[in-house]
Amino acid sequence: MSTPALPAQERPAVPVEIKVLVAAAFVIAVGFGLITPVLPQFAQSFDVGVTAASVIVSAFAFFRLLFAPAGGSLVARLGERPVYIVGLVIVALSTGASAFAQTYWQLLIFRSLGGIGSTMFTVSAMALLVRLAPPSIRGRVSSMYGSAFLIGGVIGPVIGGALGELGMRVPFVVYGVALLIAAALVAIMLRGTPLRADPLQGALPPMTVREALGDSAYRAAMVSAFANGWTNFGVRVAILPLFAVAVVGETWAAAVALAVGAAATALTLQFSGRVADTLGRRRPILGGLGLSAVGMGAMGLSGDLVPILVLTTVLAVGAGLLNPAQQATVADVVGNGRSGGKVLAAFQMCQDAGGIGGPVVIGAVADLWGWQWAFALSGLVSALAILPWLRARETLVVHAG
Repeated sequence: MSTPALPAQERPAVPVEIKVLVAAAFVIAVGFGLITPVLPQFAQSFDVGVTAASVIVSAFAFFRLLFAPAGGSLVARLGERPVYIVGLVIVALSTGASAFAQTYWQLLIFRSLGGIGSTMFTVSAMALLVRLAPPSIRGRVSSMYGSAFLIGGVIGPVIGGALGELGMRVPFVVYGVALLIAAALVAIMLRGTPLRADPLQGALPPMTVREALGDSAYRAAMVSAFANGWTNFGVRVAILPLFAVAVVGETWAAAVALAVGAAATALTLQFSGRVADTLGRRRPILGGLGLSAVGMGAMGLSGDLVPILVLTTVLAVGAGLLNPAQQATVADVVGNGRSGGKVLAAFQMCQDAGGIGGPVVIGAVADLWGWQWAFALSGLVSALAILPWLRARETLVVHAG
């Protein structure tokens, strides 16, 4: 049964603190995009092969995944704001240090430290959004935050490619400075935000992962987070460009496929958050997973650029529908009155695990049995994620009056 929505005029305004987090997210995403075009080449400048250069790229994501439980514990113990700021500073300093790395191993250590800082500010940012966003606009807030990251991620590589002409170390310095500016902005603008609920005021204790797993919506979100990471943050970014080049025979096809996907997701995010806040969370999640399954599952049948771009658009629209509603669901489960650092960290770990494991498995399947089977398997992952949502509860509750 659908839940009645609040009229637009009754919806609360987006808090200033959330706008600050969105602005910081944009700066972070632009900065991350600055180093994306040059990082593999920079790694290879230390006379290592493609595999070793790939390890540099993967180390960041691996240490994000590895440190996520500790990040959630730090949020529960210290509060969201200090963990967020410290995480940004760690990434800033490790990125700046990368610019001055003299050996491959130094670069690997610095990028690994950056992954630790990244999971700290990612989990704490999610926790802040949960605490600060009014329930009736959680979908809209998730869309704003996701749009900032997506648009920044599109702009960043363009600027990074230009900066790379000045030297491969320059983008790392610029990114480090940008992160320090973002950390200072958050520290100043959120200085009045409570660190965590005061236990002396009768607040509920932090939510545990075991408690959250008792909720059918959270269990479903964990499954769809893994599928989303696998499909949209893993295969779509790492494998789809390779497929586009293999089919078209031109390297520019990879950039076109990525750009079309980013644009379609960005456009979808402009309305998908409001859909999640009006029709409920389950409907856009089910629709998003369905579109992801179709777009990815049929991709291997493409024999030209046009069907690749059409299916990429279908896949990207699915991601744009899924993400805000999925994040809003987890926020609904935790609620504004509790700390949910560990719960949010576990959710993030599922997404990161899919993003790391998906390209590895699908790449192996493509080598052994071909593109059709590889993409069909990815489509199946999204399709299977629909099943727990069919029985999951709707978490959007709007009280009349």
